[in-house]
Amino acid sequence: MRAQRCALVLATALRLVSGSVAGAALAAQQGGPGVSGVTAPAQVVGELEAVLARAVQRFEARDVGGVLGYVSDQYRTGPLTKPGIRDQLIAIYSIYDAVRARIRIDEVRMVDGQAWVYSSGEVSGRLPLVGTWVVFLSWQRELEVTRREAEGWRLFGYQQ
Repeated sequence: MRAQRCALVLATALRLVSGSVAGAALAAQQGGPGVSGVTAPAQVVGELEAVLARAVQRFEARDVGGVLGYVSDQYRTGPLTKPGIRDQLIAIYSIYDAVRARIRIDEVRMVDGQAWVYSSGEVSGRLPLVGTWVVFLSWQRELEVTRREAEGWRLFGYQQ
């Protein structure tokens, strides 16, 4: 389930990270030791919100390549890589005849030049034949790491 969220958060984008990421997110939420970085400037948050909106559009258009355009080729969180995200998107699109994502950025912290994005959201799909919408993924304040690359902000993953 967490790997599916990464695909969404990234593209959309998305949270699907390893237990160490969840631990980092919890430590940051609690202001615990080892939390580094500073609150991101409003301009960076605005840029990330715009990227997220475009990624959600590509996700809802069922555009695998468009979604993956928001994921770094170097993406890695635990065993999950960009090819794994691709496989998950294909699986989602094969199960549901329509999808939608509602994602909110809760906070962005800058850590060593990367943006640590905490988000909440839900992703749903419409089952073919039945026509019923089903929420298949939801999360609260999960962490995903992004970085600015030549093409713009891309999901990079939690690579520690």
